[in-house]
Amino acid sequence: MEPQWVPTEADLATARVTDFARFVEKRTGISAPDYQTLWQWSVDDLPGFWGALWDYFDLGERGEQVLASADMPGAQWFPGTRLNYAEQVFRQERADRPALRVVHESGAIDEISWAALRAETVAVADALRALGVGPGDRVAGYLPNIPEAVVAFLATASLGALWSACGQDYSAQAALDRLGQLEPKALITADGYRFGGKTHDKTADIAALRAGLPSLRATFVVRRLGGTVPDSIGWDSLTPVPDAELVTEQVAFDHPLWVLYSSGTTGKPKGIVHGHGGVLLEHLKAVALQTDIGADDVFFWYTSPSWMMWNFQVSGLLAGATIVTYEGSPAYPNPDSLWDIASRTGTTVLGTSPGYVLACAKAGAVPRTDHDLSALRMVGITGSSLPPSSSLWLRDNVGEHIPVASISGGTDVVSAFIGGVRTVPVWPGELSAPYLGVALDAWDENGHPVHGEVGELVITEPMPSMPVSFWNDEDGARYRDAYFEMYPGVWRHGDWITRTGHGSIIVHGRSDSTLNRNGIRMGSADIYQAVERLPEIAEALVIGAEQPDGGYWMPLFVTLAPGAELTDDLKARINATIRTEVSPRHVPDEIIAAPGIPHTRTGKKLEVPIKKLFQGADPARVVARTAVDNPELLDWYGALRAPGS
Repeated sequence: MEPQWVPTEADLATARVTDFARFVEKRTGISAPDYQTLWQWSVDDLPGFWGALWDYFDLGERGEQVLASADMPGAQWFPGTRLNYAEQVFRQERADRPALRVVHESGAIDEISWAALRAETVAVADALRALGVGPGDRVAGYLPNIPEAVVAFLATASLGALWSACGQDYSAQAALDRLGQLEPKALITADGYRFGGKTHDKTADIAALRAGLPSLRATFVVRRLGGTVPDSIGWDSLTPVPDAELVTEQVAFDHPLWVLYSSGTTGKPKGIVHGHGGVLLEHLKAVALQTDIGADDVFFWYTSPSWMMWNFQVSGLLAGATIVTYEGSPAYPNPDSLWDIASRTGTTVLGTSPGYVLACAKAGAVPRTDHDLSALRMVGITGSSLPPSSSLWLRDNVGEHIPVASISGGTDVVSAFIGGVRTVPVWPGELSAPYLGVALDAWDENGHPVHGEVGELVITEPMPSMPVSFWNDEDGARYRDAYFEMYPGVWRHGDWITRTGHGSIIVHGRSDSTLNRNGIRMGSADIYQAVERLPEIAEALVIGAEQPDGGYWMPLFVTLAPGAELTDDLKARINATIRTEVSPRHVPDEIIAAPGIPHTRTGKKLEVPIKKLFQGADPARVVARTAVDNPELLDWYGALRAPGS
């Protein structure tokens, strides 16, 4: 297979990562003529790499020591160093470009200057400070992806308080399952949001959320739909003062910045705590070096405050870029609306999902001819594996000169382990390279490296953005169990990957949902990539359920496109596609039409919970309904039973 994109000589010469390599050579004498050499140095000399990164971005004074302990878990980074994430953001302030472009479903676009962003941040920080919010306190957000969410986070961070948010597509109970753990002092919310041409009033959910948060001292409300929230503070009453100075609380490197959450499919979501310094360094590396984003870029990742990619996009501000906020549907009013937004905002780096790309392909969209994408120079992809066919569709229909940066990581490190870089080719269906500073490998069950075959994704050395802790996990037991149980002292992420001979990585799906038929382990992602390209299939889900009699049942559930029927002919074509494009052993035992595929609220298919349902587990114990995007689907799956169960 040939690469679909190869860096030009200009790419190699002018990439930010090349400039960083020159910086490293000048200070250390170590020559890194290519990315692979630079990556190898970055994982062999962690203090040298992360210290160089700090100095390259000129982040200010730091302690002499970079890594006091490399133990996992419990690595100690930059002892004695003090900083503040929000302060680092506003070091990038400038007058000639906006900080935010704000897109509405109506088509309107607003801009917020850096000065206005700072003034609003100061106003909110002052209001929170007046409530007694300070270092270590928590501020909760229940907001759509609007600029006020960015302001609220920056204000909270400036105080040394912890930010934690849910999008308003979450019910009150789902939000409480997360935010209720934190006992926040303040809630910042909106009376509703607009999505898919409809308005969604959230005042009843806000009332229920407030009732479940007795620790609240105040609720701030962004009034967007005209709803009424009694005994609240109107966002518009927080009057920004032009030229107001942002006073920031200097905190330790590992001082908590925010709390993100696991999917919560099997109980209360785990609160994952990340620190100011780890996020700052990791995101500058990922945004500026890996994604090559700088002060002249417009960075738009379609996301929500519920998802770590929202936090990732906000960090575009650390690189001085303009970021885009959008609360609406990517497919409204047309299937290719995301490309239209990219065109009208002058987006240079656009992030989306494999599902959206596939939907555009099925709709016959041709973004390169239908929209002016002359500013676009990179497409980012995450959420699940990008099939080779979708990667090639992007080449042919968006632009052969535009690299596709497919990335894979997680909320756990609020970044990526693997992804693109401007100096490395792109192969269809593969992720170009491990990120700098990520000591990634593929191991078998005995802890031996395996290359050229499927293995567990492991990280053998610490990263600064690994969690500071889990919330309410005083002895660290849940944290250790989550990542270090299988290989003590080594991070096991739970993905199946293959390291290829040309340095790229193929992600096959979650190892905890691995298909294991007759002792052969297979990734579900390979099946989805084949099946979901068929025009009759909207989405698919495959499970492998061990049976009491020792048998193994591997059904494929398919959601059909409008007007399609699951005929014998379609079943035969599905099986033939899997047999040809994946392998004969991937062919399912049965194909079943389903009313829908259930996901976590961040879009992950519920493979493991559905498998457990078919093995006879109690539905109430298998998955928390509040963690599911369409909980009614669980009833449909629960009504079915695997043969012999």
